[in-house]
Amino acid sequence: MKAEKAGIAGEGWAAQSTGLAHVHRPGELDVSHGAILYLEDVTVSFDGFKALNKLTLSIDVGELRCIIGPNGAGKTTMMDVITGKTRPDSGSAFFGQTIDLGRYSEYEIAQAGIGRKFQKPTVFPNHTVHENLELALKAGKGVWRSLFSSLGMEQKMRIEELLDLVSLADKAKTLAGLLSHGQKQWLEIGMLLAQDPKLLLLDEPVAGMTDRETERTAELFLSLAGKHSLIVVEHDMNFVASIARKVTVLHEGSVLAEGCMEDIQRDARVIEVYLGG
Repeated sequence: MKAEKAGIAGEGWAAQSTGLAHVHRPGELDVSHGAILYLEDVTVSFDGFKALNKLTLSIDVGELRCIIGPNGAGKTTMMDVITGKTRPDSGSAFFGQTIDLGRYSEYEIAQAGIGRKFQKPTVFPNHTVHENLELALKAGKGVWRSLFSSLGMEQKMRIEELLDLVSLADKAKTLAGLLSHGQKQWLEIGMLLAQDPKLLLLDEPVAGMTDRETERTAELFLSLAGKHSLIVVEHDMNFVASIARKVTVLHEGSVLAEGCMEDIQRDARVIEVYLGG
């Protein structure tokens, strides 16, 4: 089993299975000032190209923020910085008031409470939906120590809760590989939620979904806001409009515009570089 195949905790599976002993865990999350994520003047360059150019962004506790922008705007690089996959050339990224994300590995950042879902759903296709959630739930406890242990009552209840939340209760015994594309997306979101992240990064979550699946995903995200903070990167403007409280538009690695969806749709700069005339 590979960590990226599970979409769970980045390097977590490898770290736990090999017994890595020198994991420096971030301290307790401090959100006393109201912000759960703060990027300040973050710059990332690849062979002279600035993927991020002094990007400054703040996300509040419990906020659902939509990030939009043309291809190459820096959206993926931004998420890579937040999750520790890419180190910025300059600037800072903080999770809460005290956790400097630049000091930690992908695994440590996942353990601190940041979960990331990539565009392509990544689940264990030869395991049932229930087993996928069980593996995700146990991952934080040490895979090889708990993989074959029995579920406690609290864990069983949590899995049932997750199945209901992601609309897969009737698919619990179905192999994940037999699910529709949208259902696989929901399962992976459920697997992320099993880790109880404080901040979720969701990359094009409704790409390839049916209209009904898209509507259900909007309902799910709105139900999660407040309990979790969410950053949703998406190109489907109808979906964004259905969930957006605040929208940030990235262009050439920095913030072009920010505000409610109505203001963004009227912004001449956004229309020119992204939405079209």
